Amino acid sequence: MIEVQNLVKHFGPIRAVDGVSLVCQDGEVFGLLGPNGAGKTTTLRMLATMLQPVAGTARVDGHDVLRESTEVRQAVGVLPETVGLYGRLTAREQLRYFGRLYGLADAALERRIEELLTMLEMADYADRRCEGFSKGMRQKVALARALIHDPRTMILDEPTAGLDVMSARSVRDFIDRFRQEGRCVLLSTHVMSEAERLCDRIAIIHKGKILVQGTPDELRQRTGEENLEEAFVRLVGEE
Repeated sequence: MIEVQNLVKHFGPIRAVDGVSLVCQDGEVFGLLGPNGAGKTTTLRMLATMLQPVAGTARVDGHDVLRESTEVRQAVGVLPETVGLYGRLTAREQLRYFGRLYGLADAALERRIEELLTMLEMADYADRRCEGFSKGMRQKVALARALIHDPRTMILDEPTAGLDVMSARSVRDFIDRFRQEGRCVLLSTHVMSEAERLCDRIAIIHKGKILVQGTPDELRQRTGEENLEEAFVRLVGEE
């Protein structure tokens, strides 16, 4: 699970994250929603140990993100907004490289690579260099990379951004699968219909602060709106 208490991050005078608190349980998809610049990606980067908070605490699978950053990296699978693949490596080589970084080796690593190539339907381009891949193909490689060490906790930043209908649907199906497997999934998205379908609970963040948390039904009931998009617009607009 992920536990966050009063997390704070400054960039000079800008208070990008201002006292964020949330809990994401195992077997749950928790959505972090907000307009551009609200603090979503900064929050996720701190939880993934890519940035250090200036105040507050955060624990991933029981490990403190500041004092036990190595253990956090071993425990979590991260899909960043910008996937950053090595263009000259094939999909298979990407997975082999990151698998070795996570301590996997030899037959066990090769079995895991084959599992992921099959699971994500990547066999047709597994041995092609990534430099010519489409957005959907790159996203699948990045997702496989995040799963190579079979983490129980997933942090996904805009996992379907820029994908075509079929690729986005495939990623959403995998997020559903993660929940069924009892994994903890924290994701950000701008697609309200996606959040409404996938998320068990949602936090809306604006100007670095959490405005409200609850299930999609609770947020709709709170605002009297029929869908999550209208509820989101109303809550952010009122703030």
